[in-house]
Amino acid sequence: MAQLVTRVSSNRIFTWLRSLLLSDTPKTLFITNPRVRIFLLSFAMLFFELLCIRWIPSYVRFLSYFNNFVLLASFLGIGLGMLTARRKRFWFPPFPLMVLLLAIIVMWNKFDLHISSTQVLYYGAGETQGATADNYAVLPIIFGLVTACFIPLSRSFGQLFTQIMPLTAYTFDIIGSLVGIACFSVIAYFALPPLVWFVMLTLLILVLSSRQTVLFVASTFLVSLIIVIQLQRDAYWSPYYKILLHPLPQGGYIVDVNNAGGHQAMVPWQYKEPFYRRAYELFNGSSFKHAMILGAGSGSDVSTALVYGVKSVTAVEIDPTIQQLGVRFNPDQPYSDPRVKVVINDGRSFLQNDKGKYDLIIFALPDSLTLTSSNTSLRLESFLLTEESIKAARARLTNDGLVVFYNFYREDWLVQKLANMAGHAFNQEPLVSTYGGWGRAATIMVGPRLKTLPTGMFGPYHETASSSKDLRVIGEGYYPLTNDTMATDDWPFLYLRDHSFPLIYVLGLLMVAFYALGGTLLLAPRKTLRRFDWHMFFLGVAFMVLEVKSLTTFSLLFGSTWFVNSLVFFAILSSVLLAVLVNSRLKIRRISIWYLLLFGVLILNLFLPPEALLLGNPIARYLLASVLAFTPVFLANIIFANSFRDSESADISFASNLLGIMVGGGLEYFSMLFGYHWLLVLVIIFYACALLLRRRRTGNAGATSEGAAHSAPVDSLTG
Repeated sequence: MAQLVTRVSSNRIFTWLRSLLLSDTPKTLFITNPRVRIFLLSFAMLFFELLCIRWIPSYVRFLSYFNNFVLLASFLGIGLGMLTARRKRFWFPPFPLMVLLLAIIVMWNKFDLHISSTQVLYYGAGETQGATADNYAVLPIIFGLVTACFIPLSRSFGQLFTQIMPLTAYTFDIIGSLVGIACFSVIAYFALPPLVWFVMLTLLILVLSSRQTVLFVASTFLVSLIIVIQLQRDAYWSPYYKILLHPLPQGGYIVDVNNAGGHQAMVPWQYKEPFYRRAYELFNGSSFKHAMILGAGSGSDVSTALVYGVKSVTAVEIDPTIQQLGVRFNPDQPYSDPRVKVVINDGRSFLQNDKGKYDLIIFALPDSLTLTSSNTSLRLESFLLTEESIKAARARLTNDGLVVFYNFYREDWLVQKLANMAGHAFNQEPLVSTYGGWGRAATIMVGPRLKTLPTGMFGPYHETASSSKDLRVIGEGYYPLTNDTMATDDWPFLYLRDHSFPLIYVLGLLMVAFYALGGTLLLAPRKTLRRFDWHMFFLGVAFMVLEVKSLTTFSLLFGSTWFVNSLVFFAILSSVLLAVLVNSRLKIRRISIWYLLLFGVLILNLFLPPEALLLGNPIARYLLASVLAFTPVFLANIIFANSFRDSESADISFASNLLGIMVGGGLEYFSMLFGYHWLLVLVIIFYACALLLRRRRTGNAGATSEGAAHSAPVDSLTG
C-alpha cells in the first residue's frame, strides 16, 4: 500500500512539473508593467552576475584568477537569451532550476582547479605538474553553466524590449543595473554571507514569477538555499574572499582563503619563516623608528617588527575582514599594541597619498587570490609591485631607510625580476637572500641603509647547491642589474615573465569562442541572424575595451579596493543615463560630429602617458582623471544611445551589442602583449569600424511604439 501511495504521489509530482515546465498556457504574472519588469530583470541579472563572480570562485580553487571569464559567460548568456526572444517555440530549463544545478555542481565537486603552467604565476602555481584530465573540464563546465543560467532571464528581457521604445527600455535597464551594484556594494560593506545574496535573488525572481509558477520557484530556491547554508558553515566573508580558520597544535590558525590552503598562518612569531626576520638580523631592529608594512594581513609581519623593537608601525591592509581576524585570533595580538596604526586601504594608493617618512618599508608577501575587478586580469597587488610603485616607496623613505620584499616566489626568474626592479628604482644593486626548500623563498633589500653594512660583508650574489628541504639561506649577495622586462604601471604584470600571451589564456579564449559561435548558431533563429547588427556589435567591442582602460586608470590613481571599483561602475552607468537623457531631449542630426569628438579625446589620451596623471594633489588628480577617463565614456554612450534610439529591432541590436561587449572583454588580454595604454588603439579602430558600418535607420516608428505587442509570451523566466 505504501509503495502504491509513493508511486501515485511521484507520478502526480512528475505530471505537475511536466505540465508546469512544458505548458504553453499563458501565465498570470504578478507584475505586468514592462518598464517595471525590465527594471527588475536588469536588477536580477546584474545581481546574479556579481553573485556568480563572488560565490563560485570561493569554492572552485584558483577560479578567482579567471573572474573575467565568469563575466564573459554572463554577457554571452544574456546575448544568446535575447537572440532567442523572437523564437515562438523555444523551451529552456527555467532559471531557478539552472541555479539549483549550478549549486549542486559546486557542492558535489568543489572543483580543484590546478594550474601547472609557469608562463604566468599564481599562488600555488606549479604545485601540480601533471593535472588530471578532469581538471581541464573545470573552466568549460563553469563557463557553460553560468552562460546557460542567464538565457531564460535574458529571453524574457529581450521580449520586453519589443514592447516599448528602445531608449525607454534602456533607461530602466540602466536604473536596474545601478540598483544591483548599490545592493551588492552594501553586501560587501557589511561582509554579509552568501545566504543573504541568494535570499535577495530568490525574492527578485518570486516577484517576477506568476501565480502558476510561484510554488515551483519557491521550492526550487529553497533547495538551493539549503545547499548555500551547508557550504558557508564556519566561513567568514570579506569583500574579496571566503575565509576559513583551521586551528594548529602549537597555537594559532591556518587562514584558508578561497579553498587555497595555507594562504596565511596566524602563529606565534617564533614559528614564522626565517625571511620575516632577515632584515632585523642584519640591522638592529630597534634602530628602526617608523615602519610601514604593506599587506599586513592578519598581523604576523607586525608581530615580528614589534618583537625586534621597531618603535612604531603603520600596518596597511586592503581586506578589513582578514585584519579583524588578526585582531581576534592572532596569538601575538599585534594589533592591540599601541605602537601600531592600522590603515585599511590599497597599498599603492596609500603610498601615493601618504606624506609621512619611514625608515623601513616592507612589501609583506603581497600575493592575492583574486582580481581587482571582473573586467580586468589585474590582481589586487598588480599596481603595488611595479617600478613606479617602488619609486613611490623610495619617496617615502628617510635618508637611512630600507625597503624589504619577501615571499615564496616559486620561480627564480621572478626573484631576478623583482630584484632588478628594486635595484633600478634605487639605482643600486639590491641585497638578496634566497632560501632552500619549497617555493623559492627570498628576501630582497634595497635602500640607503645597505651602505651601513661592513665593507666586504657581502659580495656579488652567490648560491650554493643544496638538496635540503629546510627553509634556510642557500644564496646571498648583491644582485647585478640587467635590462630584463620590468613590471610598470602600463604593463603591471609582475607574474608574467615577459610581454607574451600565455597559452592558458589562449585556450580559455578559444573555449569562449566555441561557446559563442556554437550557442549563436544553435539558439538564434535564422531570421534573427540575418538581421544581426554589426554596427552595434562593434560599438560593444569598442566600449568594453574603453571601460577596461578606464577601470585600470582609476585603479592606478585611487586604489584597487572594492569601493573604488563600485564607484567607477556607478559613475559609468550614470554617464549612460545622462547620455540617454541627452538623446531623448536633443535631436542629434549629425552623429559624425560626436564621433570626431570621441576620436579627438581618445587620441589625446593616447599621447598622454599614464604617469602624467599621477599628480601630487589628489583633487587635481581626480579632476584630470575624470575628464580624461569619463569624457570618452560619455561620448561613446551618446553615440550608442543615438544608434539604439533609431533601432528597428531593439532586442536584436541590444543582443548584438552584448556579444560585442563579450568580445571586447576577451581583447583585454592583449594588454599582456602591449600594455594597457595601447588598448586605446583598439578602441579607436573599433569605433572607426562602427562608424563605417552605421546605416540610416528608416523603419516605421510604430514598430517600436509603446503599445507594440511582443513576439512571444514572457514565460521563459520561471518555466
